[in-house]
Amino acid sequence: MKTRHASRLVCVGLGLALAACGHETDESELASPEHGSNQPKAIYLRDSNGSPMGLASANEVLVQYKLDANNADKKRVKDKVRGSRKNGVHSKVMKDNGEGELELVELPIDQTLEAALEDLKDDPALTFAEPNFIYQHTAVSNDPFFTNGSLFGMYGNTSTPANAFGSQAGEAWTKNQICNNGVYVGVIDEGIMTTHEDLVNNIWVNPFDPVDGRDNDGNGLIDDTNGWDFAANNRSVFDGPSDDHGTHVAGTIGAKGGNGKGVAGVCWSVTLISAKFLGQSGGSTLGAIRAIDYFTDLKRRHGLNIVATNNSWGGGGFSLSLKNAIDRANAAGILFVAAAGNGGSDGISDNNDTTPSYPASYTSSNIISVAALNNRGQLASFSNFGATSVDIGAPGSGIVSTVPSATSTSAYASFSGTSMATPHVTGAVALFASLNPGATAAQIKAAILGSAVPTPAVTGKCVTGGRLNLGDF
Repeated sequence: MKTRHASRLVCVGLGLALAACGHETDESELASPEHGSNQPKAIYLRDSNGSPMGLASANEVLVQYKLDANNADKKRVKDKVRGSRKNGVHSKVMKDNGEGELELVELPIDQTLEAALEDLKDDPALTFAEPNFIYQHTAVSNDPFFTNGSLFGMYGNTSTPANAFGSQAGEAWTKNQICNNGVYVGVIDEGIMTTHEDLVNNIWVNPFDPVDGRDNDGNGLIDDTNGWDFAANNRSVFDGPSDDHGTHVAGTIGAKGGNGKGVAGVCWSVTLISAKFLGQSGGSTLGAIRAIDYFTDLKRRHGLNIVATNNSWGGGGFSLSLKNAIDRANAAGILFVAAAGNGGSDGISDNNDTTPSYPASYTSSNIISVAALNNRGQLASFSNFGATSVDIGAPGSGIVSTVPSATSTSAYASFSGTSMATPHVTGAVALFASLNPGATAAQIKAAILGSAVPTPAVTGKCVTGGRLNLGDF
């Protein structure tokens, strides 16, 4: 069974008003579009101290308008940089929060990103302007992979098989703590194979928008049956074998347990909703924001018990627009479980206290940042850490879960990464919420962190100094 690190490139715009804090570009690291495509060029950004911030689109800029900005203001902003509208988002939750539209502006070929940010930084119609950064993926049961010893992330001290460095899920299951479908989790990632044999029974079917070619629930999306593809802007959340990372993550959270098939997720009966924003060529900040706001809107308007989103992606610089979306989710009581990151370009672990990895490094109180451990309780060689910026460790090396095969049939594979550690914690959030109806997001987070088992490998390297333990819920 092939093991790999989850490291597919994902385009997501991040970084607040760099012109205001100063930055440099490395012209030697410009990347051109492939084969004459219309993909934006990429440029490597550094902050005023010369520290790397990551790749960003060289010919795009994100602008956040104030709520009272009118069409004339928006035209003037674009004219100032000789740009044109490429995309935009002004979700209902943004409007409810008193926020204006976030617009992606495409720059002409002879306009530099630095100059555009400088021209826009003091514009009275804008709250801020920022680059479009490039992100990376941060890739008792009778289920065969559990019983044959392959699913260490789900084991506990006394489960059969046993591994003290697992999440202790097996011990929870023996007490019949197996979740319920009244708890919902959003998977912000690639798509999910909704017909996978170990997932099909736990995939959300939207009761508010039956398939009839109309937007019955008024969210601007037509027939969003299982969620939405924000990368392609259509209702299909599964587009084939390339959606393996999102399917793998979903399986760790909530693959059906006790069905004699494949694997078991932490939370056997959780309801999974797909928000695909990562396509084969990556994603965008707008896509990520729309995905986050999608879940916030579902909870606010329809009362769905969405307790968390899983975010196994990261990298790049700071984005106020993305942090604002995470904060809107926080206001709705939705936890944002995020991968701590798989190191920099060298794939060797970094200290997030000194080298932030976003979105895990945002200070939003609903974030749980997750490092990866191996089956010996050691910090994985690729896993980021941080005494104050990473919260907890969880199994993330050699994790077996659901994937589509090359022909889009049900299959299983072993991946490694903080991407794989994160859904163990998301599943734990769902399990705790199932066992404690009415618990707030803050209470759930406190319970997850408070139950961590002290672990030498992460002592002084994460807030809890310990690893995930859901056996005592």
